[in-house]
Amino acid sequence: MTITYKDAEGIAGMRIAGRLAGELLDYLAPFIQPGVTTNEIDRLAEEHTTQVLRAISAPLNYAPGGHNPYPKSICTSINHQVCHGIPNDKPLKKGDIVNIDVTVLKDGWHGDSSRMYMVGEVSVAARRLCKLTYEAMWKGIMKVREGAYLGDIGHAIQSFAEGQGLSVVREYCGHGIGQKFHEDPQVLHYGKPGTLDQLKAGMVITIEPMLNVGRKDIKELGDGWTIVTKDHSLSAQWEHTVLVTPTGYEVLTLSANSPAMPEFVTPAAPAVALSAT
Repeated sequence: MTITYKDAEGIAGMRIAGRLAGELLDYLAPFIQPGVTTNEIDRLAEEHTTQVLRAISAPLNYAPGGHNPYPKSICTSINHQVCHGIPNDKPLKKGDIVNIDVTVLKDGWHGDSSRMYMVGEVSVAARRLCKLTYEAMWKGIMKVREGAYLGDIGHAIQSFAEGQGLSVVREYCGHGIGQKFHEDPQVLHYGKPGTLDQLKAGMVITIEPMLNVGRKDIKELGDGWTIVTKDHSLSAQWEHTVLVTPTGYEVLTLSANSPAMPEFVTPAAPAVALSAT
């Protein structure tokens, strides 16, 4: 395993890329309405990324080992789709929940983030799932500090989620990120405290739990990318890119219209997005 540690220049680049990923999600929010297609959201994302942010959509044509090139600029995962949903011409409808996952490549650095969006009025169960998954992500983020362990993050997410009656997807996880889209280490969303790699200042990771209302079991669709729940139950995911600092953590993908942090996020573990220098 080769973990990269970012120096001051790398951190500055990651701050910019992370902020732009958050700003892209801010920009897309008003368009996510009943009747819009995910292809249209994808078109808007690609246009904004290239023409306004002057950046590159990292998912477009991304082809990790064993996969066909990903054909779109963003991932759009709806209802029982867990992750990697491919935009298409089917309109969103009232009551849908959709995860939009973006990765911006700016000056050689990646910013990776995703949010859940509710299309019109959604069910109580769907709203609860989105809220609790967001809180689970922050439970994991709050464990980030120099000297902590990756297992601390996974345990915090798993114990919170399962305590709320939700299941944690095992097969997909967070990851290191920097000049490569996916770097070491893997960041599991389940586990035991004090296990796996120890966190050190300069590490940058994503924390992106996928939680299901039903069972944790998943399957891949025939397109080679889209992952769904086997039992067709609702799934949700949130993601931030996080820097390990000497005193705690810094969330790099916060932006002006990021959702408010849960009330339990305390000053003891500050979440600040410092300006790039």
